[in-house]
Amino acid sequence: MDFNYLTWIIFLPAVGAILVAFVPGLSGRAIKWLAAVFAFASLALSIYVFTIFDRSLAGAIQFEENLSWIPAINAHYHLGVDGLSLPLVILMTLLGFLVVLISWKIDLRPREYFAWLLLLETSILGVFCSLDLLLFFLFWEIEVIPMYFLISIWGTGRKEYSAIKYVVYTLFGSAMMLAGILSLYFTTGSLNMVEISQGGLAMIQSVMPAGAIFLLLLIGFAVKLPVFPLHTWLPDAHTDAPTAVSVVLAGALLKMGGYGMLRICVSIFPQVARQYAFILVILAVVNVLYGAAVTLRQTDLKRLIAYSSISHMGYVLLGIFALGQVSMVGASLQMFSHGIITGLLFAMAGLVMHNAGERDLRKLGGLARQMPIIAVVFSVAGVAALGLPTTSGFAAEFLVFVGSFSSTVVAGIQLYTILGVLGIVITAGYILWMLQRVFYGQVLERFKKAYDADILERVYMFILVAVIMLVGIYPAILTDVIKMGVMPIVRLLGG
Repeated sequence: MDFNYLTWIIFLPAVGAILVAFVPGLSGRAIKWLAAVFAFASLALSIYVFTIFDRSLAGAIQFEENLSWIPAINAHYHLGVDGLSLPLVILMTLLGFLVVLISWKIDLRPREYFAWLLLLETSILGVFCSLDLLLFFLFWEIEVIPMYFLISIWGTGRKEYSAIKYVVYTLFGSAMMLAGILSLYFTTGSLNMVEISQGGLAMIQSVMPAGAIFLLLLIGFAVKLPVFPLHTWLPDAHTDAPTAVSVVLAGALLKMGGYGMLRICVSIFPQVARQYAFILVILAVVNVLYGAAVTLRQTDLKRLIAYSSISHMGYVLLGIFALGQVSMVGASLQMFSHGIITGLLFAMAGLVMHNAGERDLRKLGGLARQMPIIAVVFSVAGVAALGLPTTSGFAAEFLVFVGSFSSTVVAGIQLYTILGVLGIVITAGYILWMLQRVFYGQVLERFKKAYDADILERVYMFILVAVIMLVGIYPAILTDVIKMGVMPIVRLLGG
């Protein structure tokens, strides 16, 4: 391509971050508008790329950019998107723009806040677009820095503890991943993800067993997804992060783990993925049921939604390691769907906390009269999370369950799929209980002055609702693209 679309999509937010951070004399309002303009420009460009993406080139990398970066180690500035990564790029640019709107009332050190927020967007977009393992790892690591500062400065509660815990877990996973990447490089002499996956397992034997490299990489991605028992950083980080950061964290950052599993673990090690599929499917079911069960015990509004994310990421893990075409399409759609739905749930939780001044479910109640619009939108997000038909949650989970149930890779996977479906029943329980507890029942005197969403807040909540309904009613808008990215992996698996 003559125009470097992906470079612009990735680095426009970074340019905005630099301007926000270093242009002197900017007012708080000017900083917010500048951040919004650069985030919107990246979103608009990604939507344009989505519209011109050639759906006839099944499995092909498109909008590729490949420049020599560090010749001594054969590293390249290598970008490209396919059916796996393009929906996640759209997801991140959409959330990147909306979280600027969600942060409009931030007045504490706005210059730093919006600079870190934009840098966070660039780092996550870089992960989804990188086709060079070193570049992928670099973007993966950059994300830790803005996330640490955003939680530790603008968070609430035990914000320093939660920020440090997030960093410790992420760096542990990153160390494992780096060891895996170096092992791949020393064996193959290449950092090109596409080249290594096409080379097959035969070229990955000399430094250490392929299974060991697979596990090193998998641990790094499992921390981020997160997979039980590497999940304990997530409830703390979500609970204490500012609302906009929780939206990015649940909406896009967790998806880096699922994307890495598909793009690197399964694509490069298809036969090893088959060997470990049974264990990972069991862990997926544990994620679903454990996450849902623990969610039932939560009394903090944000912590409840955080634990629900652990449960819903279990569906992603189940779909990936059922290793069928339909299940992997479902897992990819679930990543997009969960990003939009949980992003909206956290945005709504933030509005309830801000407008009512309370987040303890035991002390909330009767808010529907004061907050009718927030109550309706929160309810839409809730029923989407439990998989109501016509919402994106239903489309994604249906594909995961159908694909997993019909998989022939894992013995007895039908039983594990049925156990996973039970998670939906528990989800319905905690979502409906939460909505009833927050919005219905007797109107409490202390919430008489609580107020509803303003115009700006209605804009971003209605955009998210529209996307949830669009994907739910017409999932082919994404599944047709995702299928193109999954087909080469299915071929590698022998399907």
